[in-house]
Amino acid sequence: MSKVAIVTGASRGIGAAIAKRLAVEGVRVVVNYTARPADAEQVVRSIARAGGEAYAVLADVSDPVAVEALFDQAEVRFGGVDILINNAGIIQPGTVNLADSDDALYQRLFAINTKGTFNTLRLAATRLREGGRIVNFSSSAVALALPGYALFAASKAAVESLTQIFAKELRGRHICVNAIAPGPTATDLFLSGKSADTIERLAKQSPLERLGTPEDIASVVAFLVGEEGDWVNGQVLRVNGGII
Repeated sequence: MSKVAIVTGASRGIGAAIAKRLAVEGVRVVVNYTARPADAEQVVRSIARAGGEAYAVLADVSDPVAVEALFDQAEVRFGGVDILINNAGIIQPGTVNLADSDDALYQRLFAINTKGTFNTLRLAATRLREGGRIVNFSSSAVALALPGYALFAASKAAVESLTQIFAKELRGRHICVNAIAPGPTATDLFLSGKSADTIERLAKQSPLERLGTPEDIASVVAFLVGEEGDWVNGQVLRVNGGII
């Protein structure tokens, strides 16, 4: 029986690339989204045209009731869940110094980046099948410690701690829990509002002198959830071309 994956935030960008890549590997995919239903359905159609199987489900990961319904629908549709990819997240609207950050920004970043991951992990503890895989999403902003990104980096640093501790708490179930920390990646969301000069400067940060692509990230996810990733557990992988 083919495995089943929930990919949160999978209607576009990195999440969509992950959903498509896992489908190529024979995984049946639940394409989660909170907005842009047409985009989510387009991902499903793309997977179907390539011979895969996918299903789009609306759910706000910051809402524990919605997350439970997401798992319910995955189980009804595909019979269970083996893989959880916690890709859903948001970034800051540009740099915001800590002293200038308001409560609304704090609440929004932590509600989605941190609480959203917490909500799915809590359920995965009992509802992921034996031998499953979990990949959470951090950011290279945590290690870079850039001024102006304190709240965003803090919300992702919490994800790294959840990852490392949860991997140990699932002892005995052969479930690997890891996190990926991408660097600058050429998604529509990342590129939006940035000048050509800014994009070029960000690309030059890496010794490889380019931005990452969603497919770069999806390839690492595919490794972690596949048989070759069986001995990688409780780790944070910086997938950033060497910027740090």
